[in-house]
Amino acid sequence: MATLEKIRSKSVLLLVVIFAALLAFILGDAITNGRNLFGNQSTVAKVGGQKIDYLDYQRKREELSQQLEEARKQNPEQYASFDVQRLPQMAVNQLISEMLLKDGVKSLGLQASPEQLRQYLFNSNPTPEMINVVRQLQGLGVNITSVEQAHEVIFNPKRNGLTQAQVEPLQQMWLQLEKQASEQIVQQTYVQLLAGTIRANDLDKKALYNDYIAMTNVSVAYRPYGQVDEKKYPVSDEEINKAYNEDKNLFRVEEPTKEVSFVAVNVSPSEADREAANKLAIATAEALRDTAGGLTKDLRKEGLNIERRTLKGADLPGGAVKEFVATAPHDSVSIVTNNLRGFTVVKMGKRYLDVDSVQLNLVTVMGSALPAKVLTSLNSGLPVDSLVKTYSADSVMTQTDQWLTLYSDKGRTNDLPQAQLDSLRAASGRYIKLMSSADGAVLAQLAKTGAPVEIYEYEVVDYALQPSAKTLEEQREKLEKFLAENNTAAAFTKNAEAAGYNLQNYQLTQSSDAVPRMPGYTMYYPDSRQVVRWVMIDGKPGKVSHVYQSNDMQQPMLYAVAVNSAYDDYIPVSNKEVKEYLTQKIRNSKAGDDMIKQYQAKAGSMASVATAMGVEPRDIEQFRFGPRAGVNAPKVIGMIAGGKADKKVVLVKADDGVYAFEIKGRSNDKLAYDANTYEQQYRQMINPQLEQMLRGAKKIKNSVYKFEAGD
Repeated sequence: MATLEKIRSKSVLLLVVIFAALLAFILGDAITNGRNLFGNQSTVAKVGGQKIDYLDYQRKREELSQQLEEARKQNPEQYASFDVQRLPQMAVNQLISEMLLKDGVKSLGLQASPEQLRQYLFNSNPTPEMINVVRQLQGLGVNITSVEQAHEVIFNPKRNGLTQAQVEPLQQMWLQLEKQASEQIVQQTYVQLLAGTIRANDLDKKALYNDYIAMTNVSVAYRPYGQVDEKKYPVSDEEINKAYNEDKNLFRVEEPTKEVSFVAVNVSPSEADREAANKLAIATAEALRDTAGGLTKDLRKEGLNIERRTLKGADLPGGAVKEFVATAPHDSVSIVTNNLRGFTVVKMGKRYLDVDSVQLNLVTVMGSALPAKVLTSLNSGLPVDSLVKTYSADSVMTQTDQWLTLYSDKGRTNDLPQAQLDSLRAASGRYIKLMSSADGAVLAQLAKTGAPVEIYEYEVVDYALQPSAKTLEEQREKLEKFLAENNTAAAFTKNAEAAGYNLQNYQLTQSSDAVPRMPGYTMYYPDSRQVVRWVMIDGKPGKVSHVYQSNDMQQPMLYAVAVNSAYDDYIPVSNKEVKEYLTQKIRNSKAGDDMIKQYQAKAGSMASVATAMGVEPRDIEQFRFGPRAGVNAPKVIGMIAGGKADKKVVLVKADDGVYAFEIKGRSNDKLAYDANTYEQQYRQMINPQLEQMLRGAKKIKNSVYKFEAGD
């Protein structure tokens, strides 16, 4: 207290400054992280009134990350290009789906029956967790092979020679498995019930059948609008606004959306960087020629990657490296490649013949004393196939004619170390102890060797050319200068291309994984989630971001973004694409009215109206109602399907052009009625979105961008 009074007596202003600084820090941190000081700081998403907590999200994200790792191991080519920036959104989406499904199950009060549980656990494919339980019991010496047997042992331990203490952890595991299985059963049941609510009744199926078998013999002529004269058909703002209100639902958005202009700068090595790389290549070659010195510490600091390789001739990499290694003298050095991607320097070592595979006879002997006896017997002439007769079958196991590969396309293998191979060769056909321990030994005999192949030893130094820190900083300064001079969204958008930047326009939402390389694609700019984060938290309309940088130093990129507009429910009529769409639609409609008037006088026959349209009529003898009817305009498809076969020419103005058609006759296909077929067609036509059905009117707020990608 005395200390506080002392501070007060010295300066009230000091306290004000400290308080202001602390307040600014707290508020700044709250704003930066997008978290309200009085709100829940760990809510990643909300589904209606329910929250998804950060810890649950973190667990799900880690689970997906592990699944991706496993997928990449099993299918490296398929998953090599998968962008990890997608994982946060995938994790949230899965948690939302799980929450919606659990709510649905709870609303119906579904429970798994004992019979369902038994069927799921005992008669379906066992999960890895179930297999783990079986293996743990096998490790305790219990002779079981099935999940059902495991359940019997776990809950009747004394009957199976185990104590309660031994099985108690397994009982807990099993109860958890039952809980998970029950959840799976009721969720599957609920989904089946939900899907079953979308069913066709007899009238629906019969209507689809009647539509399908009804065939129309029709002649169709079509003239697209093409390039419509803007001066001849002007469009006013009043017309655009009216059309927008009529078609407003076309422009609805599911979540808050922001329209942005985005610039990505791919920083490439400068001329100075390339010149420095050339000098480094020369210095590297000189260092390799110095057989005593090799690469110095200073050279290694430059990012050189040196590797000693021992390969068969058939496995040498193609191109300049192979050409040099195949013919170069010992200790010769060459800069085999030097281009915009970097350089490769090779130093030739030895070239010699060696076998690439050997055939061994192997005998595994248990015990500490028995291996010596068996070795003596084998080298005294006892045939390998007589060992099990001479010694216990439990103590001796033989493997004859085992081929081992000594060289792969990666180099010398570890299947048989050189020292062991030398010992086998020196034994001249006799058995030796290849490996031994207190528990036993492996005896081996060299039976055959593969044909000698040419082996090449060489050193290769690779250098990946990347922009220097100076080049990166120069590009950053240039972009920062542009942002300082164009610090509004309007100026940024207007002047970016004139300044040499490629401007891209996007609609970003709270569910955007990152910034796509092209609108509508799932290939993203590296580390661009940080841009989405800024847009969704701080990006008010009219604002311009600071410079963001990717962490890939092999190909660094700089980003900047400007927010042009934001909306929560509908894309506004001021949106460029919306306005262009409506303008073209109105202009086409006006042109279509004129075309109808022009062709109407010639509508006495299909031949004359088609001539007036400047097209050839097309005869469709078996026109059927549906999306693949042979006509693009739904309006025209419906008119043909429902029109009279009176052979009158009908002119129609559609969205894509003007059509003329003449119905010549009708008939019915003799296809037999099959209720199952039209049940499936009905479902395909309705295309029920089960997750949307689960969601209903619940609002979903996705805040995962606040927890990812930094500031």
